[in-house]
Order: sequence, then structure tokens, then C-alpha cells
Amino acid sequence: MIEDRIRKLDEHRRLGEKPFRNDFKVTAQTGSLKERFGEKTREELDLIPDRYAVAGRIMRINRFGKALFMDIMDGSGKVQLFLQQKILHEEGFERAKLLDIGDIVGAVGPLSKTKTGELTLVCERCDLLTKNLRPMPEKWHGLKDVEIRYRQRSLDLIANPESREIFIKRAKAIRLIRSFLEERGYIELDTPNMQPIPGGATARPFVTHHHALDLDLYLRVATELYLKRLVVGGFERVYELGRVFRNEGVSTWHNPEFTLLEFYQAYATYHDLMDLTEELFDFLAREVAGSDKLNFLGREVILKRPFERISMRDALIQKGGFSPADIDNEDKLRALASRYCEPEGLSRGALIFTLYEGAVEPTITGPTFVTGFPVDVSPLSRRNEEDPSLVDRFELIICGKEFANAFSELNDPADQRKRFEEQVAAGGDERPREVDEDFLCALETGMPPTAGEGVGIDRLIMLLTGAQSIREVIPFPLLKPGK
Repeated sequence: MIEDRIRKLDEHRRLGEKPFRNDFKVTAQTGSLKERFGEKTREELDLIPDRYAVAGRIMRINRFGKALFMDIMDGSGKVQLFLQQKILHEEGFERAKLLDIGDIVGAVGPLSKTKTGELTLVCERCDLLTKNLRPMPEKWHGLKDVEIRYRQRSLDLIANPESREIFIKRAKAIRLIRSFLEERGYIELDTPNMQPIPGGATARPFVTHHHALDLDLYLRVATELYLKRLVVGGFERVYELGRVFRNEGVSTWHNPEFTLLEFYQAYATYHDLMDLTEELFDFLAREVAGSDKLNFLGREVILKRPFERISMRDALIQKGGFSPADIDNEDKLRALASRYCEPEGLSRGALIFTLYEGAVEPTITGPTFVTGFPVDVSPLSRRNEEDPSLVDRFELIICGKEFANAFSELNDPADQRKRFEEQVAAGGDERPREVDEDFLCALETGMPPTAGEGVGIDRLIMLLTGAQSIREVIPFPLLKPGK
């Protein structure tokens, strides 16, 4: 089939056509034509003298002797073309007969309607703009092979309108997030993608090397520590929406490179951010998905405010069925946590968190704010005033997965240094290997009481579009090398 298309390419050239042109001027989009003229009758269209120049990819060809019907698709939709030998003349029609599904053409002519009422552009010209050399999927099957769809995203977007719709919604959601925050006084600033010390999250980083400085650097795992420096510098409401990189596994919920929103607000607490998060998710559901009632992973999710709020301890008792004695007795707690991890060496707080993640979090449909995290698993969070073993932190859980993580920020430099040192002493590839002295220096300058939050944008788009895998909502997910 490729050889046949190359033969046709040569034939186009023999007939005097340039098969890769860049001089066609588009005057109308197919979507706007259907919107303006779709309800008009054939008689009404015949009275309109205007000619329209449209361009797009051929998605269907029906051949009827000395006439052709084609559907072309541009960025706004599809429209039918009608090509007839008596209008194009013999030479023009001979060139038209060489066209294949997948070719990109430019067509000029008036609008009419067929007997079945379909809006149609009657071609007075139909020029090949780009010759397709690789056959398209058969129109009645589409492109269903998941591996091919991810590896050849261009083909997926052409063949599957639902994939295009996901990315249109993704772009809309990101635009709305920015306007939502900026209307509330936030400013977006950039932070380094390459950092000398990876921080702001517990994650294994990617390592690179700067040759001119002979310096090992890390692709950022979070933007947190740099955004907090900006808060210290006087940006009281600041955010960044960008890519972060974590050298971890791949699953339907994880991609090593993903988009993260982080925002920080001075003179606010994590309670304030719960209210803001409810407002943001409710707003996005209505604006992007068209309703605050979503179907996600086979469950109905209602993003209407207020969301449920529950402490981790209460969630273990009420949702997990554990007794207070189970949680308060460390030996029982260790035995229960052993179902989900190797408990040796874990602190009591880490055991509680392990039990919650293994037994309770997957059962939450949500949306639910889980609060009362142990300080042991929250190295950057402010201690709770009433119970210093806990921190002022929440995670937003929907359908058993984390969608947001927020806390009142730790701004005591001595406490922060101690926790950094404990992280370094604990070792492991997922923890910093040295204390971030530059960040501590900023804290010692004085950071106002602040609350900050991170929201995984890719997971949020999954929720808003009903996608089953994170690879559905990332245009080019990381894949193993293949054909």
C-alpha cells in the first residue's frame, strides 16, 4: 500500500502538481460552516454566491464514476466535498482520482446540500496539499490497539475523535485553573527544572550532569522548596503549573514525567485550602465536564461542595473497622501493618499511615479530605498545636486515589533542619542525600505563616474526562522502546 501511494505521488508530480504545497489560503473552518449554514435548505444555499476555501485530511472517499464524495476533517470538524468531472474538467478530475484517505487537500467552492440533507462543498478546485504515504486505519474499525495509539499519537488523534476531545478538555482545564488562581490574586512564576538537591517530595530523582560546571543535578521532583523561597521574598500568593520528574514505576496512575500544580498562600491554613480546593474542583467539573456529577472508574463521583472531611484515625475506625485499641497498641498495629509492608524499623506514625494506605484509602469513593497525618510521614508540614505527633495536612481522596496534598507549612527553621537531618539519616534513593542549606537560609530569613498544596493535573484530567489510564490524558507518555 505504501508503494502504491509512492506511485501516486510520482503521478501527481507528472501531472504538474506539487504534493507538498504551502500556498493554499484557508477562508473557513468546517465547524463554522456547519454552524452557520447547517440548518439552511438547498434552495437557500443556492442563493448564496460566496465561495469558501477549506482544508483538511480526507477521512472518507466514495467513488461514483465521474463523481467523488469525500469527507475532510480539520481542527473544528468535518464537511463533505463533492467533486465532479464536468466541474473540475478532465485533468482536474484525473488528479482527484489519485487522492487517498489520509491525504490533506484544499478545496474551493460554494455550499449546497445533498438529497439526504448533508451540507456539502461543491468543489471548483481540489488541490493536494500533502500526500499521505502511510495508510490510515480502516474507517469502520478506527484505531483500537492501545500500544499503537500511545506510540503513534498522531494517528490516534486522527482516527479517534474521543482522544482529541480529551486533549481539548485538558487544555481548557489548564487554562481555567490559571484564570481561577489569578482571579484570586495568585501569580505564576517559574522554578528550576534542574536542582542541586532534590526536595519537596519523597521520590527517587533523575540525575543529569552539567559539564561546564562539572556538577551533578537532579530533575525536580517537586516545585515546593523554590516556591516557598518566593513566599519568603514577598510573593504572598504564588503558583507554578509545570512538569516534574520522578524516577519510579509506570502504571495506569503513574508516569515518570507528569504535570503538577503547586500553589502557596501566605496567612492561610490548610483549612483555607480545603475550601479553595472544593471550589476549584466543583468549578472545573461544571466548566470542563458539564456537570458536578461524574462517572469515574465505574462509580458516580459528585464534586459538589462540601466534600467529606475525616481524620486518618477516624477513617481507620469508621471506614476500616479497626478499634481504637488496635491503633493505640503498637504491637497490634505492627501486626496489622505487616499485611501491607515489612513493619520492622517503622515508627508508630509510619505504621498508622501504612495501615491507612493499605486498608482504608482504596475504599474511599470520595471526594474526601483525610486529615491528621502523622508527623513521621510529613517532613515539611506544620505540627498540630493540640497533638504535636500529627501535622496540619490533608489529602483529597477520590475513588481510592490521591488527587491533592496540602498542609500548613512548617516555617520553624530549627524544626525543619531536624526533620531534614532525619530524612538524610534514614537514607534511601527516595530521600535527599544532604540538607538543603539554601532553603533553611530562606526560612531563617522568615517565612510568614503559609499553606501550600499540590494537585496532580494528569489525574485531575482523568477524573474530568472519565479516562481509565493516565496514558490516555498525556499526549506522549513514556513507553519502552518498540516498533
